[in-house]
Amino acid sequence: MVRIIEVGGLSYRYNEDQPWVLRDLSFSVNKGEWLAIIGHNGSGKSTLAKCLNGLILPQKGTVHIGGFDTKNEKTIWDVRRMVGMVFQNPDNQFVGATVRDDVAFGMENNGIPREEMIRRLPEALRFVKMEQFAGSEPHRLSGGQKQRVAIAGIIALQPLIVILDEATSMLDPEGRRDMIRTMRYLNRERRLTVLSITHDLSEAVYADRMIVMNQGEIVREGTPRDIFQSPEFLEKIGLDLPFAVKLGHVLYEKGVPLTDAALSQEELVNELWTLRSNM
Repeated sequence: MVRIIEVGGLSYRYNEDQPWVLRDLSFSVNKGEWLAIIGHNGSGKSTLAKCLNGLILPQKGTVHIGGFDTKNEKTIWDVRRMVGMVFQNPDNQFVGATVRDDVAFGMENNGIPREEMIRRLPEALRFVKMEQFAGSEPHRLSGGQKQRVAIAGIIALQPLIVILDEATSMLDPEGRRDMIRTMRYLNRERRLTVLSITHDLSEAVYADRMIVMNQGEIVREGTPRDIFQSPEFLEKIGLDLPFAVKLGHVLYEKGVPLTDAALSQEELVNELWTLRSNM
């Protein structure tokens, strides 16, 4: 496995007279992995996201992206070209008058040749099923459509890493499912490294691995199935368990012989159907 992100002893605070927002964080991410970083509001997740793309620099410790140290002024733009960010509110990312202009702006800003921009732009919009909205004003789109445009802008830049910073929190259930499907495809088919920073555990279940943060520290690390074996701990630090996980634990306690902890509604339905078929 090739490590694409390495964080060692990372600590950060916004003012010297305030507590540390991040405290001695150390972890790594493999190329092509989907890592979910979860925690309640105020646990330090968004500050960590800014450290990972060089918007803020470690006050203690190091952050290496693709082998580059974010503290190195000579290579910081190499780091930022490797990392694409999709934020909670896509309106804050739009700068173009039309969807086409907005996707093109990021490429132009990164110095991509015009011929290459012309090739990439329709491909990126087609990938997120937004080609018919190329001439539309971004602010007139629905929440789910806006996020797809934001993703198109990232796809066009072809980064190695995409960070979703609470990117699904303002979407309705269908928009959330659509975005997760898109990111799962990018992760699996294009081997894009995905970091999902969220307090929504129903989104985190699709990750390969999870890190749980609380008060600026990493308090748990493992696969989603491992993490959800301790539902009481997650609830204790203010995280709301996915419905399927809650129901699965209740059914197990009531004597239903479930063979494994279902993480999604689809998994739970399939397991119950299999159980019924074998009765």
